[in-house]
Amino acid sequence: MTAMTVATRMTAAEYLLLPEQPFKTELIDGEVVVSEPRMLHQDVLSELLVALRLWTRAGSDRGRATPAIDILLDDDNVYGPDLLWYAHVRDPGRTEARPQPVPDLAVEIRSPSTWRYDIGAKKARYEQYGLQELWLVDTKADEILVFRRSRPQGASFDVALELTSDDTLSSPLLPGFALVLAELW
Repeated sequence: MTAMTVATRMTAAEYLLLPEQPFKTELIDGEVVVSEPRMLHQDVLSELLVALRLWTRAGSDRGRATPAIDILLDDDNVYGPDLLWYAHVRDPGRTEARPQPVPDLAVEIRSPSTWRYDIGAKKARYEQYGLQELWLVDTKADEILVFRRSRPQGASFDVALELTSDDTLSSPLLPGFALVLAELW
């Protein structure tokens, strides 16, 4: 399936009033983008979610990992990253309220219909609104592009890594977390 956008522009407030949809939607630069993940996307998502949840449960104060939920960036952007993680001190808890605040870590997994948004507009907005770390999982190239700030209050993503099957995924945000990428693919 290819991504579809609506013909009319919409604000974040209008988007958040829409009824829940049976498919994934996001508001990107004022347009509703609709996508339907494929099997490979969902398999990689499941593997990453399990790895992060096992890590969070293996110790105390390790935050919360969850699949897509709405996060509000501004009046034109409500994203639903494929996977997100909140540090313990920023965990919004189990609430039904939407949207949620920007997480500490967002993960976007390549879908043919949305990859251009992930590496373009979404990456730029995540950086603008203070996301600490972004993993762009490229299932076509079997690699993960990691963008992070070297300092929590850094102005931009000043660290960029390209990890392949030979590498292990880790993060300063997740002490002790390590995922051998050969196992992911």
